[in-house]
Amino acid sequence: MDPEEIHEYVTGQPHPAVVRSVLREAAFDLGMRERADGTFVPVEEGPADVDFRGVERFPDEYAKRFEDLLAEAYGPDWYAGESGDALRERVRRIKEDYYRNRSVEYDRETAHAYAVYHLPDYYAAVQYPLADLAADGLLSRRLRVLDVGAGVGGPALGGCDLLPEDSLVEYHAVEPSAAADVFEAMLDGSRPSFRTHVHRETAEAFEPEGEYDLLLFGNVLSELADPVGVTRRYCEFLAGDGTCLLLAPADLETATGLRAVERALVDDGPYDTYAPTLRLWPGKRPTDRGWTFAVRPDLEVPGFQRRLDEAGGGDGEFVNADVQYAYATVRGDGARAIEFTPDPDRYARFADSERHVTKRVDLVALKLSHDLSDGPGKNPLYKVSDGSESTDHYAVLTRGSTLNDALRDAGYGDLLAFENVLVLWNDDESAYNLVVDGETVVDRLAVA
Repeated sequence: MDPEEIHEYVTGQPHPAVVRSVLREAAFDLGMRERADGTFVPVEEGPADVDFRGVERFPDEYAKRFEDLLAEAYGPDWYAGESGDALRERVRRIKEDYYRNRSVEYDRETAHAYAVYHLPDYYAAVQYPLADLAADGLLSRRLRVLDVGAGVGGPALGGCDLLPEDSLVEYHAVEPSAAADVFEAMLDGSRPSFRTHVHRETAEAFEPEGEYDLLLFGNVLSELADPVGVTRRYCEFLAGDGTCLLLAPADLETATGLRAVERALVDDGPYDTYAPTLRLWPGKRPTDRGWTFAVRPDLEVPGFQRRLDEAGGGDGEFVNADVQYAYATVRGDGARAIEFTPDPDRYARFADSERHVTKRVDLVALKLSHDLSDGPGKNPLYKVSDGSESTDHYAVLTRGSTLNDALRDAGYGDLLAFENVLVLWNDDESAYNLVVDGETVVDRLAVA
């Protein structure tokens, strides 16, 4: 459908630009996406075909766009002098506020400092759980998204780059602060079929309309006075086959806060965890502290972070290339990333670990961490869960072999079977250690 051609057949023969504008507004409802040449074509039905191999760097195009924004606000040497000092001080304050679990007020300068430090890693972090959903066929080519607390646009940019050109996305961003200005500047120029709508309201005040295929709470839960209540209200607008993605930094306060929201949604229904913290045992639920997070490869250090850091002494204080995050995907249709129910006659539950201390048992568990040991010479240590525990459980690899190398090689969220593992109580950490030694077999369970 070409506006240059069809305008002649429209009553009053409006200018092609008017026809194009009308088609853009109605594109999602019509199921039509706009191509780069200005024509509109139907969007194919079915799941989006995503080719994802990880994120290595924050794209140069976005980095230049962001630096242009900083240069416009503070001059070409934005990273030096008074402006550089002010931005560095804001970064310090943001990090301290997050560490202390204090709310952050976003004026223009704070929004810029936040973007310098967090725009790249949030751009990367969101793509990993979204790519998992896409691999499972749960992101359609026609997608309506609501991003609550959209911030400076990292998750939106990540989603835009992850989803293919042949998809049609209507992206609603709720952001009341000055961060919305950065969001609009960064998303300006995104492809025609990825249309953004910014709503400058608080999460508590905004009134959603219709249904959404994807609800995203990206790094905002810790800033809400009632995160459970707000999240539950928005989930009422989730499509029957839609997904709510909760995302938070990996630190203790925000990560466990996210897990508390997830558990509240699932405990009280009607939602279920899709990934990664599945409840393997029917009727059982976890009540441990729930501190678990994914660690992905570091990004290349963006030039704007390096410039701000070097102008402030170059000690790395203002470089943030780590991609570490806690997340949960929640759905209302009962689907789970791994459909598996343990056999109680074969496997012991974590809820019963107290009675198994000093004994060898068979277990099934999800691997929910990278190696948490202190470094070289230490036994590899991994957080594991079966969703029934009230106390943290860790698998400790004391003697690796070909029989148990699945523990080391498995990815975050993978399901593992442990045969003949020794259960011990770690009094120093108030946790259970599952000792994987030469007598232990660990297999990755390949289940759907």
